[in-house]
Amino acid sequence: MKVFSSFIRQFLLIIILVFSTSIAQNFTPYNILISFDGFRWDYPNRGITPTFEMISEKGISALSLQPSFPSKTFPNHYSIVTGLYPQNHGLISNNMYDPFFDEYFSLSNRAAVENSRWYKGEAIWETARKQGVVTASYFWPGSEIDIEYRRPNYFHYYEHNRPYLERIDGVIEWLQMPYSKRPKFITLYFDASDTDGHKYGPNSERINKTIMSLDSLLNILFEKLKEIKLFDSTNIIVVSDHGMNEISNQRVINIDEIISNGSYKSMDDGPFMFIYPENDGMDLIYHQLKEKQNNYRVYLKDEIPQHYNFSASPLLADIIVIADPGWSLVTNKTSSWYYGDKSGLGNHGYDNFHVDMHGIFYAIGPSFKEGYKTGTVLNIDIYPLLCKILNIKPKLNIDGKLERIQAVLREY
Repeated sequence: MKVFSSFIRQFLLIIILVFSTSIAQNFTPYNILISFDGFRWDYPNRGITPTFEMISEKGISALSLQPSFPSKTFPNHYSIVTGLYPQNHGLISNNMYDPFFDEYFSLSNRAAVENSRWYKGEAIWETARKQGVVTASYFWPGSEIDIEYRRPNYFHYYEHNRPYLERIDGVIEWLQMPYSKRPKFITLYFDASDTDGHKYGPNSERINKTIMSLDSLLNILFEKLKEIKLFDSTNIIVVSDHGMNEISNQRVINIDEIISNGSYKSMDDGPFMFIYPENDGMDLIYHQLKEKQNNYRVYLKDEIPQHYNFSASPLLADIIVIADPGWSLVTNKTSSWYYGDKSGLGNHGYDNFHVDMHGIFYAIGPSFKEGYKTGTVLNIDIYPLLCKILNIKPKLNIDGKLERIQAVLREY
């Protein structure tokens, strides 16, 4: 009888162990992807960010996060959540022209921002929803487009002046919903480091105050997660879309002063410019720009260097001009922002291999190793990483590769 009882106990222990292991293997943690827009790679190295230091000690920290080209806001936020280069997901700039539909895209054009035709590929929330994972977004480019099934289950239309604490509280409210309705993946966005980086420059005292403020904000989120007993079961991934470079009104190139012959239209300014020659004037305009090439590089569509992964987009202009880091391309119409005492002191959009354009990648939570430091991470690899953490299958036709980033995970 004693032998039989012992056998029963051992059998039950085995059953419990197998059941517990199965639960652990199928456990999907909560995941919050946070963007600090324009938060340069070296901002956490200034000795003023105790929350980032804690994450580095107890989680993951990368040397930097390399953006895709161009190092602009919309293209890179969408690369992060799709695993695609801008040439493949459609958003090649914050401002675009589609010659096929004769339509323009800009961040200030609400109808264009919500028009799903501009957004190719599949964002992580769409991939997750297809596989039964509830998702939410407290702001992120692409999260508010006009096709319901391509959006997160819950989302907010972007409101630039929405108080930051209100955004955090909104995330906490989502995580307190009934379990079956509660999102497993959430995005959260803050603009301050980009806004103040543009205005005051990346090496200013003002940006240091902004850095400290955002670090404190991150700690507030952590404390609120602890209050609802979800901190230990939540992965928090903190990224930025790009870095920031100092600019000066002494480093400005007026394209209108270089092109003396030939009519053209242009789009975008600062780090790069799209040129649309008119009246068969492409060769003339190109050679004028090429002849005076100094502190910028000019390319035809098929000349764009391969490392930019940019030339395949059908929305590219006939000519693209890319400024050297710290220099600004302008026209007579756009020059006012770059001259005078009220001009900005920081900008981005330059060569994505230039270190000042790099952002941050920090992570902490049950899926990540502890105290693990890695080198530069590519932002296109974040999508397959998120799919792995969420236990879902990623799209196959992506540019990101899990094998380049999976070493940050506890088990892979």
